[in-house]
Amino acid sequence: MEKLGANPANSCPLTPLGFLERAATVYGDCPSVVYGGTVFTWSQTHRRCLRLASALASLGVSRRDVVSVLLPNVPAMYEAHFGVPMSGAVLNSINTRLDARTVSVLLRHSGSRLILVDPALVPVLDEALRLLPPGHPAPRVVLVEDPQEKDFSPAPAAALTYEKLLEMGDPEFKWVRPASEWDPMILNYTSGTTSAPKGVVHCHRGIFVVTMDSLVSWSVPEQPTYLWTLPMFHANGWSFPWGMAVVGGTNVCLRRVDAAEVYDTIARRGVTHLCGAPVVLNMLANAPEGVRRPLPGKVQILTAGAPPPAAVLGRTEAIGFDVSHGYGLTETARLVLLCAWKGEWNKLPASERARLKARQGVRTPGMAEVDIVDGETGRSVPRDGATMGEIVLRGGCVTMGYFKDEDATRAAIRDDGWFYTGDVGVMHPDGYLEIRDRSKDVIISGGENISSVEVESLLYGHPAVNEAAVVARPDEFWGETPCAFVSLKEGASGAVTAAEVIAWSRERMPGYMVPKTVVFRAELPKTSTGKIQKYVLRNLAKEMGPTRRGVSTTTSKM
Repeated sequence: MEKLGANPANSCPLTPLGFLERAATVYGDCPSVVYGGTVFTWSQTHRRCLRLASALASLGVSRRDVVSVLLPNVPAMYEAHFGVPMSGAVLNSINTRLDARTVSVLLRHSGSRLILVDPALVPVLDEALRLLPPGHPAPRVVLVEDPQEKDFSPAPAAALTYEKLLEMGDPEFKWVRPASEWDPMILNYTSGTTSAPKGVVHCHRGIFVVTMDSLVSWSVPEQPTYLWTLPMFHANGWSFPWGMAVVGGTNVCLRRVDAAEVYDTIARRGVTHLCGAPVVLNMLANAPEGVRRPLPGKVQILTAGAPPPAAVLGRTEAIGFDVSHGYGLTETARLVLLCAWKGEWNKLPASERARLKARQGVRTPGMAEVDIVDGETGRSVPRDGATMGEIVLRGGCVTMGYFKDEDATRAAIRDDGWFYTGDVGVMHPDGYLEIRDRSKDVIISGGENISSVEVESLLYGHPAVNEAAVVARPDEFWGETPCAFVSLKEGASGAVTAAEVIAWSRERMPGYMVPKTVVFRAELPKTSTGKIQKYVLRNLAKEMGPTRRGVSTTTSKM
């Protein structure tokens, strides 16, 4: 046995890029990408991606160069997930809702050589390029025209457009295979909701592992119809651009996501699967009766990004969606925890099923270990569903580290072999994990640790509440107390007061958890991936000044 091991036949570098070749062979004439009236087959998508890789190489793009994309969910965005790394380059997907200053910072930090940009985002990119430091080479700009949108002006004759770029490419191009499966393939920047954005690097091996893991853990069947409600720039669409190639799925692209468009597309296209943050579930569950349409069958939704309140899960499933819930980070490339469902739970009341499903669950098959540890001792916390600690992970899809940031890499990936997430959770007696907060979002009131997520989950049970976010507000006596920012459902504005919400809360949660301040807002500030920007709300709460002992603030609007 000791003479056997790695050899040239069994040690080819793992990469998800080969999934596209297989899809072109197995599902060649089947639809791959649908966008409005445009339909590509897997054979066509394969050739277009090879053309893209070839054209990039002809422009001088080579191994480890960074190519950026600033695109919504359009076909070119899907093709970039294969075509860019097929040239040997590293794909950098930029959040389309970032301001010009932040885009400029990312382009400078990444050293991007070329960027694909949507017409609607050209003004942002132009300003970002103007903000680059003197002497810093600007990336070459390729405009991705959108024939489905009639409001965009035609590209200047001299502009390099995406379709012109593809015409330069060879559809028989021998794509650049990784020399090692540890070669970098993806550079994604964190959202920056809790700190400055950091460049997360993933290799071919990690993306291969997480892609296969995503299909197994969600039980994705062959040839699903997948609706792109999740932005592909958000952790590369949780690996499903590559995953749909494995199973020969149909990628239905949406430029904009609203309830009417989603319900209409599900009905017209026979959608079977979609992903999204809890804000998408909330949007679908609270859509007016005139907007909702009967589902053509059971539609699977995978949600993550922020802990979904049990009330939202319950309402979404009552419509007919089948919701799966998990947890992941940019640093893990997708969900690495999933609330694996047990058959006996189907016998429980709907409210109890929703409460169980709101937990983040257990590690997916592709993860090695998950634990919750005490921040001071590093030891596992008791499995009592109450003792909070930091969530730590280890497995094949954990990031290689942060680009040009050794200090941040050492702080997150430690010598004890764990990746420290910065998320706070509890472990239940049955081994299922539940997030309680980001470490920065825990409210410490009079020595009591209050989970803002737990308070929010209870507030979502109020019949008039559309969205809720709870942050710490300074308090003269307790140090800090919960401050709830709330948006109301359509038609509920004016019918509910802050005092009523506080009274309602007192009946349902311990006194120390009850919000002392309630602020109504038409809409809560969010990132492009649907996460509520708590740092914005924390700043607003601080600006209100400290609350006084025994006084509940009933702010009505802000």
